[in-house]
Amino acid sequence: MVKDFGRILLPLITPFDKNEEVDYDKYKQLARYALEKNYCDSIIVTGTTGEFNTLSFDERVNLLEAALEAVDGKVPVIAGVGCASTRETVALAQKAEKLGADCLMVVAPFYCKPTQDAVYAHFKAVHDATNISILLYNIPIFTGINMEPALVGKLAALSRIIGIKDEAGLNPIQITDYYLATKQIKPGFLLYNGDDLMLMPTIPQGAIGIVSGGAHLVGDRIRKVFDLYEAGKNAEATEVYRDIFRLFRGFGVNGRVHPNPMLRAAIEIVTGIQVGPPRRPLDPITSSEREFLIALLKEVKLI
Repeated sequence: MVKDFGRILLPLITPFDKNEEVDYDKYKQLARYALEKNYCDSIIVTGTTGEFNTLSFDERVNLLEAALEAVDGKVPVIAGVGCASTRETVALAQKAEKLGADCLMVVAPFYCKPTQDAVYAHFKAVHDATNISILLYNIPIFTGINMEPALVGKLAALSRIIGIKDEAGLNPIQITDYYLATKQIKPGFLLYNGDDLMLMPTIPQGAIGIVSGGAHLVGDRIRKVFDLYEAGKNAEATEVYRDIFRLFRGFGVNGRVHPNPMLRAAIEIVTGIQVGPPRRPLDPITSSEREFLIALLKEVKLI
């Protein structure tokens, strides 16, 4: 039975101390903060926002344990288990299932640019080695490959592959393509947008929700967009969305591709939770970027 993961899936940021060590206490504090604010319906551990690519296997396991402890069954916990190799992805997936994760999120293989057939084999290996629901994750800007609709349709035929998170800003109509590719194979296949900037444009295409790093800051506003849209108040929903858009457009200042350096600083300013700078090679924001960020947060009335 597929769990109800809700509209807003929050990929928790991974706090680091000044020595770039994971701060598990801050991680639990951040999770509890998000739940107290009702900013999310599910929590994702070690996704892109969690900077999984800089974390060791053991750190990822420890973060999942910390999240499960902090959440304490209040919302589903989805374990990001994608690794560069199929072997390690399977091992981490099996460990996450054993620890009690509610679902796995598995990013497409990255760096080596495998064929679509190889990507299918990768996901099938994870599926066949576990007995837990799996959410696919397509983010070509970082993996170097796109999960084509035909591939997603083929994967949807596997019993426990329940949906996909798509970084929709890279291909604004692909969620529609995914819907068409899966509707006969698995009605109700879950379509999640993974780009805060694409919140409004993807809802009419059938996105049932969003995986939003921005929900650390504006989970309430994101929820309001969904509520207004469902009530038929599209103009009001668009007004709320425009502030969200301005905020996250600003996180790409100075050509930054990864939003985390700006997001981390914003979380500290808005919540007071010291999540620290990113783990290298991502660099912390500059003093001028911080000034820009403070002005932006004031503009959208977060401070």
